[in-house]
Amino acid sequence: MGRLAPGADGVTESLLHRRMRLIRAPLGLLLMLGGVFSFLPVLGIWMLPLGLLLLAVDFPVLRPRVSAAVIRARRRASLWRRRFWSRRTNG
Repeated sequence: MGRLAPGADGVTESLLHRRMRLIRAPLGLLLMLGGVFSFLPVLGIWMLPLGLLLLAVDFPVLRPRVSAAVIRARRRASLWRRRFWSRRTNG
């Protein structure tokens, strides 16, 4: 987990441990439910993908779709960043 921020490394390690399954599934569902209410000030749309990622750890049926969505999102973000910086430097 070397790519994470130093503070998040320990939290992620402990959350992904096998014994935390009883906490991960309800937490994932709560995050997704909070994402539905993203119009409220504290809650946001960021909670939906995070909840799906947590659920995909325990439910193998979700893994291919969630991992494909993550790959697609990273590609789009990379494309957007490249376009943004090329416009900024060229124009």
